[in-house]
Amino acid sequence: MRRTEIRTRKQAKQEEDQHQVKVLKESPQVKKANDQKAGQVKITFYTDPLCCWSWAFEQHWQKLLRAFDGHIQYQYVLCGMIPDWKTYEDPMNAVSNPLQMGPVWMHASEVTRVKMKYSIWHEDPPASSYPPCIAAKTAGLQSQAAEEQLLLNMRKALMEEGLNISKPEVLLTIAKKMEDAGAHFSFSRFKRDWKNGSGLEPFRNDLRQARFHNIGRYPTLTIHNLKKAEGVILVGYRPYEILQQVVERAIEPDLAE
Repeated sequence: MRRTEIRTRKQAKQEEDQHQVKVLKESPQVKKANDQKAGQVKITFYTDPLCCWSWAFEQHWQKLLRAFDGHIQYQYVLCGMIPDWKTYEDPMNAVSNPLQMGPVWMHASEVTRVKMKYSIWHEDPPASSYPPCIAAKTAGLQSQAAEEQLLLNMRKALMEEGLNISKPEVLLTIAKKMEDAGAHFSFSRFKRDWKNGSGLEPFRNDLRQARFHNIGRYPTLTIHNLKKAEGVILVGYRPYEILQQVVERAIEPDLAE
């Protein structure tokens, strides 16, 4: 999804207040990049709807998109972190069953100070992250904006409300609410595409892409200037300041010299 209008600083400040994110002073690098509209940066965001670190990262990601509005092209690759609990295993965090996932979310919440309903892992644990991945890709058949919004809404429903987004009935309810909220999104088409399995192939493409690039931790971002061959990969949760520095260098490498 491309964004073509540059917001004023006053508008950016109002949006920051709305999202309850502390405003950082615009750096000279960002100002120069915005003034000159230097270069274009492509970001591929590898993530999963059940990833707690991706949810903690969301506030920084959205802030980045606002700060570099018009300079970033991006896409989501949904990685199917948990196919099912018979095959899933995370040796790094010693997780092989749902009850063990709760402490991981608790730790992530404490470290990042982002709300997470970690009690879901003993109350109503999601059986797989495949259904919400497929739901997002099904919405993406209508537009990238629809895919992005549904992914965000599913994350919120899971992390803040403790809803089990591996259940089809929960996903359909979230999608219907998105249409009711006035989004440019057809629930009837989504429901038809969901029933027909139309989102399966786009999801399989995401799985193939993640495997090809050996992506196994989330969130992972690949960042590169479309005019240059080299790029940067960021693995794991990162604060906004790190993202800002990397994107500034990608937009205009000379600014870092």
